[in-house]
Amino acid sequence: MHGFYQRGLRIDLSSQTSETFALDEALLGETWGGKGLATRLLLEETPAGLDPLGPENCLIFTTGPVTGSAIWGSSRYGVFTKSPQTGFYSESYSGGKAPEYISSAGYDAVLLTGVAQSPVWIEISDDQVWFHPADDLWGLDSYATEDAVKAKVRAARDQDSGVVVIGPAGENLVRFAVIENDYWRSAGRTGVGTVMGSKRVKAMAFWGNQKRSIADPDQLKQFAAAIARKAKEDKGVQNYKKCGTSQLVDLLNEVGGFPSRYWQTGRVAHRDGINCAALHSRCEVKPHACAKCLMACGRLATVLHGPHAGLTVEGPEYETIFAFGGLCEIQDIEDIVYLNDLCDRLGMDTISAGNLAGLAIEASRRSRIPLQLDYGDVQGVAELLTDIAAMRGHGAVLGLGVKHAARVWEMEDVVVHVKGLEPAGYDPRALKGMGLAYATSDRGACHLRATFYKPELAGMVDPRNSTGKGAVFRVWEDRLTFFDMLILCRFYRDMYQWEELRAICQATTGRFLDVDEMIRMASNVADDTRRFNIREGLCREDDRLPVHLTSRPLPETGYAISAQEVDAMVDEYYAARGWKGEDGVPGEKS
Repeated sequence: MHGFYQRGLRIDLSSQTSETFALDEALLGETWGGKGLATRLLLEETPAGLDPLGPENCLIFTTGPVTGSAIWGSSRYGVFTKSPQTGFYSESYSGGKAPEYISSAGYDAVLLTGVAQSPVWIEISDDQVWFHPADDLWGLDSYATEDAVKAKVRAARDQDSGVVVIGPAGENLVRFAVIENDYWRSAGRTGVGTVMGSKRVKAMAFWGNQKRSIADPDQLKQFAAAIARKAKEDKGVQNYKKCGTSQLVDLLNEVGGFPSRYWQTGRVAHRDGINCAALHSRCEVKPHACAKCLMACGRLATVLHGPHAGLTVEGPEYETIFAFGGLCEIQDIEDIVYLNDLCDRLGMDTISAGNLAGLAIEASRRSRIPLQLDYGDVQGVAELLTDIAAMRGHGAVLGLGVKHAARVWEMEDVVVHVKGLEPAGYDPRALKGMGLAYATSDRGACHLRATFYKPELAGMVDPRNSTGKGAVFRVWEDRLTFFDMLILCRFYRDMYQWEELRAICQATTGRFLDVDEMIRMASNVADDTRRFNIREGLCREDDRLPVHLTSRPLPETGYAISAQEVDAMVDEYYAARGWKGEDGVPGEKS
């Protein structure tokens, strides 16, 4: 079948050996690469109940059948494992330019197993794997590591390469460490960088000369050209080009769903200091795109004035602004740029970092910990982030994850998470469908599995009504699960409906799929993911929102979501998926 290399690479770090293995065309035709393939491999390659930081856990990198092609939004890779943050299924995705190099090495999946005796970085080409000592890299921040590894490959092979790295947080096994590439692109949630650190892998460099075979190159080019023409008139695309994701700061404040003061309020008085206008007036901002992207939603921002003048970062994205500007009430965009840069260098997820800093502020205010830290304290938050990455002091408690910190500090009535993963910047009391999204997401309180905030904010569904949400949510989730099988950027969700996805598949692979078949395939991947989580101990109790959210209305608006509403939506969702029993167990494969 076109679109796939039909081979994987297994790397055993304990023995520093590697082997190529065949991927059956029937398996690829059923799972369609990306998330589908990785989930099947996780089920087959990992025993139940393993320690996420132990040698048996696999860290799986995948590309999809469109990676490296002319399809807009296709420069993406995925990372999959058992999460050290939640104990359940872990998936994370990243863009930039590195995915093109990962694809050029010629594998549909790369599996890391075992643990190296000492730090290594791995070089992967289309015909060889090299294990290099990384003692000189251990301790470097993520930017310096990427620069050093690229220079080493260039000096030894006269080759450019795509490099993925971890920072100090990953080395020290902070449970929400990320894998970074292209400086600012992150496979950012659920601790994939922690698993890479547990295997003592500081970096991986990819290069090669392989290209996927395309079934109909002319059809693919015509499709890409048509999307480019359509994008010129698309308001959503133009807004992303103009503002990036920072445009959501004003929107979420307007609807009263901007989580603030560690989930106590839904608006901030200082939004004019942290919104899109602030970013673009107080920083020099240039649109910045991943490869194969026409949106250029990234903001390459350079601070113009003040103590951080000259600092450049791609961002901050909306989620980083919410995490620090909302939950921690940092009042100036320049300071959020600074905290964004610090997290990127240390290799930490900004959503988890901001949530945990907010929890620490509340712990300080409630005298649960002897720490002088309050809302708006930029330097105090920065010092806390540094302590988390080093696993010292109060940072050592937070570095083991939000559930651990809440238990140690006796704050389980205050803490906000689902399955050990903190939510993103959409308060479910204002957007009730997001309550369902957080409760049922396979990786924890995630906003991206179905991006259900989009239909709620756009008025496509009533955000205040919980009835009937389960069936509608399943429809959105299936299409975006298919995105993850191909590994496409979420921001193309409006451009790529089912018919566009069908056209992409036919031009790329040569296989015609009708919409019902695509939905069935996506549903099977959702079922496989659920099977993995149930195997690892997931039960109905894990598909609920924290008591803090279900027992406290938002003070400005009175918006609320009850535990009974969440349970009813979850029941509807289980029924829509055909999952049985109290715990939502999938049936036989369709």
